[in-house]
Amino acid sequence: MNMLISLRLAIVLLEAAERKALELGLSEDIAIVDEGGNLIAFHRMDNAKIAGIDIAQNKAWTSVAMQMPTSNLANAALPGGPSFGINTTNQGKIVILGGGIPLIFNNKVVGGVGVSGATSEQDIEVANAALLTFNKMTNAGSNSNPNK
Repeated sequence: MNMLISLRLAIVLLEAAERKALELGLSEDIAIVDEGGNLIAFHRMDNAKIAGIDIAQNKAWTSVAMQMPTSNLANAALPGGPSFGINTTNQGKIVILGGGIPLIFNNKVVGGVGVSGATSEQDIEVANAALLTFNKMTNAGSNSNPNK
């Protein structure tokens, strides 16, 4: 079964992330991308930093492009690490800060979520709220379609 991230699904994921951000008292920039890293939906919460717009989108893109959470890149990208300098590749789009998480369906990356505006740990927590919603929707049953 092929899974595409529709606008409707992306909005549900944005709402889940926003709920978590509000619960934590944060103003976040939240991006949802498809399997090619293309932006499907974006939400800038009231008072979220404008610098976070590109960062959130690039975190989502990085999670898809690298097929892993962006937080996994942080240690590897340190001086002397196996991926030192990776954040200077791809016209600087690779983000090594936490808050980008791939969306996986049937062992395939089908999209990503990126969150920016707080600490990496808080951004990860907000992104995980979207991931949890995605996982609940896609594992609800073999006949369920999260895009409806």
